[in-house]
Amino acid sequence: MDLLSPRPSVGQIKPYRPARPPRDGRRWIDLSLTHNPLGPSPLALDAYCEAATRIHCYPDWDQEPLRHAIARRHSIDVDHVVCTAGSEELIHLVAQAFAGPGDEVLCHERGYRGFLKAIRAAGATAVIAAERDMVVDVEALIDRASERTRICFLANPNNPTGTYIPADAVQRLRAGLPPHTLLVLDSAYADYCRLPDYSDGTEIVENCDNVMLIRTFSKMHGLAGLRVGWGYGPATVIEAVNAIRGTFNVSLPAQLTAAAALSDAGHEEATFAHNAQWLPWLSRELERVGLRVYPSVCNFVLARVPTDPSLGTQAVIDHLAHRGILVKAVTEYGLSDCLRITVGREEENKALVVALAEILG
Repeated sequence: MDLLSPRPSVGQIKPYRPARPPRDGRRWIDLSLTHNPLGPSPLALDAYCEAATRIHCYPDWDQEPLRHAIARRHSIDVDHVVCTAGSEELIHLVAQAFAGPGDEVLCHERGYRGFLKAIRAAGATAVIAAERDMVVDVEALIDRASERTRICFLANPNNPTGTYIPADAVQRLRAGLPPHTLLVLDSAYADYCRLPDYSDGTEIVENCDNVMLIRTFSKMHGLAGLRVGWGYGPATVIEAVNAIRGTFNVSLPAQLTAAAALSDAGHEEATFAHNAQWLPWLSRELERVGLRVYPSVCNFVLARVPTDPSLGTQAVIDHLAHRGILVKAVTEYGLSDCLRITVGREEENKALVVALAEILG
């Protein structure tokens, strides 16, 4: 009898292992994960504490209060909103609902690796389109589409590159894809990009029947630990996701806290202002100590370590860890000589630059 084994595509999935500090009692500066350095809104914290008195209750299966809060905040139709346990769950649910064995799903070369995991878990085949200098190449994606293409995933802005493509390029992509292909816009970092030519994709969702928008509460709202994501899309997609998601997939504290976070515009502005100040500062200082920094519109930068036979990316990571600082290696993206570094608090950013100057200088 054959041993029990999963589908071959599942065997291609490599578990995600984030950087983790040794449990040695030291205070670590974690710039490896793209959380909000200011933490959550005080209003969100109050809602979380209040929710603690109700955790014996099941959450609202229809997610109605949270969906209505999202719809009000973003001026969208509440009936076309669905919430999930983080945006990554929604990516998986969409892949499961619309792709399977024999189907193809388009991704861009250095797009968020959660796409590949979802595609392989669904049993579909990933088709990768090349990028140009860390930026999505719309024409390359269109060229790789076929009759078998069921989904096209686009992270915009993208993690880990920090780059974006303008709204007219997204429109061009939608027009160039087959009509049976669902375009999924992962706009997790949209809150950090306020450039005039950028859009999170709301308008294209409202004007097409085959585009899905995905957002998250993990970045700007500082709720990464609660796992809350949401999507906005056509009825066909929302109904399919609702059919297969867990009945109580978003916990009661997560729903109440996320809804409260949406009401604190002051916290959002403080977060944006902090990033607007320290993202360019960090980029300049990293360049000054010898790293190549790619332009970013997110709350992190992608930095390339200089070519040096006596120095490699791991040596830099180890040196920073010795100084109590964590950054993220991005080897799985084919960027073995690069690091992704989150914008931290003032003292964290300055400590990072000092530690890098020690080894690069």
